[in-house]
Amino acid sequence: MKLAYLPLLLGLLAPAGHSPIPLLTPVPTATRPAPVLQTGADQVSRYLPYLKGKRIGMVVNQTSIIGNKPSVDSLVSLGVNVVSIFGPEHGFRGNASNGAKVDDSVDPKTGIPIISLYGKNKKPSKEQLDKIDLLVYDIQDVGCRFYTYINTLDHVMEACAENGKELLILDRPNPNGYLVDGPMLEDHLHSGIGMHRIPIAHGMTIGEFARMINGEGWLPNKMQCKLNIIKVANYTHDTPYVLPVAPSPNLNTPQSILLYPSVCLFEGTIISQGRGTYIPFTVLGAPALKGQYSFSFKPVSIKGMKEAPLHQDTECYGLDLRQYDTAQLRRSKQLNLQWLMELYKAYPDKARFFDMSQSREIGNFDKLAGTENLKKQIIAGTPEAEIRKSWEPGLSAYKAMRKKYLLYP
Repeated sequence: MKLAYLPLLLGLLAPAGHSPIPLLTPVPTATRPAPVLQTGADQVSRYLPYLKGKRIGMVVNQTSIIGNKPSVDSLVSLGVNVVSIFGPEHGFRGNASNGAKVDDSVDPKTGIPIISLYGKNKKPSKEQLDKIDLLVYDIQDVGCRFYTYINTLDHVMEACAENGKELLILDRPNPNGYLVDGPMLEDHLHSGIGMHRIPIAHGMTIGEFARMINGEGWLPNKMQCKLNIIKVANYTHDTPYVLPVAPSPNLNTPQSILLYPSVCLFEGTIISQGRGTYIPFTVLGAPALKGQYSFSFKPVSIKGMKEAPLHQDTECYGLDLRQYDTAQLRRSKQLNLQWLMELYKAYPDKARFFDMSQSREIGNFDKLAGTENLKKQIIAGTPEAEIRKSWEPGLSAYKAMRKKYLLYP
């Protein structure tokens, strides 16, 4: 075994009449502590001097923390002049339901104006940016095309490019960073849950994604946003990462976050993903599956999570994925399509499975998938290998493009 040696400073001198304390003590290499992962925000000494003396705007929500304290509160206490807070979907404190419009307000704790980027404005206006010298982006993402924080990033970069403002990104790990998979977004399915021509799971951090937006010329007229990125320390795309704060109300457990890239597709079906329970995105079911599955759950109205869920107050039968071994996803580096194929096959009224006219709570499956083919393939009973083959060559081309913008191995 190789040995590492740690100097014991007390061994430099030994009292008279005593045996010297050994200067070096062998310590097995295996006992060395692993390097500690540090988010960009946690590395305060790297960016605090850059913020001092400037009027700062912050694009933040409840995931924006330094240690265990909101980053706005921390930076204000350190003398940073935070003049504006910009809040994305779910609001600055993260307590608004998915898709709910969020109004402008004032943070009661700091008195700083909060400007919603998920209401009447999708991006900061010229008047709002005129009041700041530097905009800071610090929001936890989960690595999926239909998770709207990358849309917020795009809009913020566009506003900064238009108005000559720099964007400082305090980067955070992607808990699904190992996963690059799914069909590529088709241009005619561009929507609020699919802005960019990327697969379902993009495998990038926010900092890397911002570099891609610039590098691929995705901003209008190929404008460039001036970026400054504080990288995550001691992180790789394969590093498991348990989020310290729920990134949104319905991604409230580590299990739900890891299942989300595969399970969110059910938002475009008659199958409940557990919205209206305290275990969303870890269960799947519908009333019509009674008799085929023994496991059941009942969606109810839950303020701040889902006020009017699909199949409200009705027992749903299906799959309990709370104990599913997510290491299988990490090993395969693929979305799980088997759940979608299984539940479609089990559903008694196939014509209703993807029919969004049945409820406002059923989304557009094609927009979620980014392609019209996947729904047709599920209906036709196409083998999984053939479905995956249809994602090429687009997926492989994306993987090659992605490499140009990576900040981490």
